[in-house]
Amino acid sequence: MQRLVCLAAAHHKGSTMSSDARELAAITSVRNPRIKQVLKLRRRPHRDALGLLAVEGYRELRRALHNGWRPRRLFFCPEMFRGGNEPALVTECDVSGAELIRCSEKVFHKIAYRDRPEGLLAVGPQLHLSLADLKLPGTPLFLVTQSIEKPGNLGTMLRSADAAGAHGVIVCDRTTDINNPNVVRASLGALFALPVVEAETGETINWLRRRGIRIIAASPHASETYYAVDMTVPAALVVGSEQYGLGQRWLESSDHRVLIPMRGQCDSLNVAAAATILLFEAARQRDRK
Repeated sequence: MQRLVCLAAAHHKGSTMSSDARELAAITSVRNPRIKQVLKLRRRPHRDALGLLAVEGYRELRRALHNGWRPRRLFFCPEMFRGGNEPALVTECDVSGAELIRCSEKVFHKIAYRDRPEGLLAVGPQLHLSLADLKLPGTPLFLVTQSIEKPGNLGTMLRSADAAGAHGVIVCDRTTDINNPNVVRASLGALFALPVVEAETGETINWLRRRGIRIIAASPHASETYYAVDMTVPAALVVGSEQYGLGQRWLESSDHRVLIPMRGQCDSLNVAAAATILLFEAARQRDRK
């Protein structure tokens, strides 16, 4: 049986990993109960039942920590560290109260989601916000998604929304959940950098209407081009599922339906690419204004 060493309650912050962390006995068996629990987090029913999510990778974990997320456990493998700064994150997780669990390379490869893991995987509380938690600046900009199926697309849109300066993302009629580890990975931790809310279409439309936020819906069948619409006003940019696009209720409730002109033979873009184009057009217009 492998020996797990519980660290003292607090260490001083530093740039290198504490000696206690270095001396932890590594877990070498995938049958260890802690390893089994991490593997269960690949499935949404288990994630939701436990109220946990997994964050893997240096950039993702750093962004989560710097935005106030506190892990309960950190699984780490020093032999797989790549950038040289990982030990500082191990210390930071320790200081925040996380249990440190060292793994062998074989075990870490088993729990990792990445093809080339970096030796850091944290487990902690899921994120759950409501529309009431969203704060409205003078001229808010939101990205709204409906029934997005692929975690990679949803994560990419979160990353783009953060980069374009959006004030939040509203995930409607979810098909994949925001706490999916692949959403965290594709977003590079942007999930923690801006408010992300899960809600139903009807309540979201009502919420936007009551606050005077203009609904700009993306549709390949629209007549207005996206760059001809004023996005400097309070706005919600709405994109639909990869397969079916936006539902009729969103189209009927929109103030504008916009399309992205297609010059070649393809008649549409990947939903994450389309959302990115709309977001940066809004950023461009707002910068000029």
